[in-house]
Amino acid sequence: QVQLMESGGGSVEPGGSLKLSCVLSGGSYNRVGWFREAPGMEREWVALIFSSTGNTRYDDAVRGRFTISQDRAKKEIYLEMNSLKDDDSGMYYCAAAEPYGGGSLYSADSYPYWGQGPQVTVSS
Repeated sequence: QVQLMESGGGSVEPGGSLKLSCVLSGGSYNRVGWFREAPGMEREWVALIFSSTGNTRYDDAVRGRFTISQDRAKKEIYLEMNSLKDDDSGMYYCAAAEPYGGGSLYSADSYPYWGQGPQVTVSS
């Protein structure tokens, strides 16, 4: 079992920045993703990082504005969010996928372990 604990989030005006952190413990995983969920909307993938290589991928909606990174020694994953827009508001979750777990890299169904999710609100 992998446990995940997020921190960060909060409220910011459009154009502002926030940084989320996710600490992992227990179990083994090969990649960690960030997802977000706005009220009344489906949970959507935002970014992911492969633990062993540090390779990253981003959804088109956030590429160039968000950066996912990791500190492997601390088992921490970060999501730095810049130039935030109103549409970026929602609950943000980090999630871990098991090695050889299969499934789509971008589907929430492929990530069996989830954090509680901090709220991010972008509003003027």
